[in-house]
Amino acid sequence: MAQLFSELGAYVVDADRVAREVVAPGSDGLRALVAEFGPGICAPDGSLDRAAMAEVVFADESARARLNAITHPRIAARTAELMAALPDDAVVIHDVPLLAELGLQGAYDLVVVVDAPDDVRITRLIDRGLSESDARARIAAQAGREQRLAIADVVIDNSGDLVSLTQQVRTAWPRVAGRL
Repeated sequence: MAQLFSELGAYVVDADRVAREVVAPGSDGLRALVAEFGPGICAPDGSLDRAAMAEVVFADESARARLNAITHPRIAARTAELMAALPDDAVVIHDVPLLAELGLQGAYDLVVVVDAPDDVRITRLIDRGLSESDARARIAAQAGREQRLAIADVVIDNSGDLVSLTQQVRTAWPRVAGRL
């Protein structure tokens, strides 16, 4: 969805991409994770084994809190660097999957929530290789649908096809770009 806004002229700062960057091989973020959770979270090539990390943190709230304590400050600092490098008049889409969970909505001029029913989200996660139980655990660890919708200024329904999603993004663009 962020890519569709990018095609309309927005700059996208992707929190997931930043999260991967701050735990890249050789980074202090990855070293801190290994110190906290042990070498079993690394793949043979020295990168973070995301599946192994997910097994640990989606089964244990305390482990997830420790993960967040290590990664979130690094993500915030890198995000601030990226945002500072953008033109002053840029329309910025900050793609933040955990916005509601972290209570960050007040930091933004406008919150766009991309919504789909949980059964659709579970099916899509399974289609990307997760087991049904892992998909359900991930969704259970996230803010509920009502919580996400409650913080939304704009809701885009992502339960349909790409054509529908594209049309909704185009319809929302003037408001997102601050032209309404």
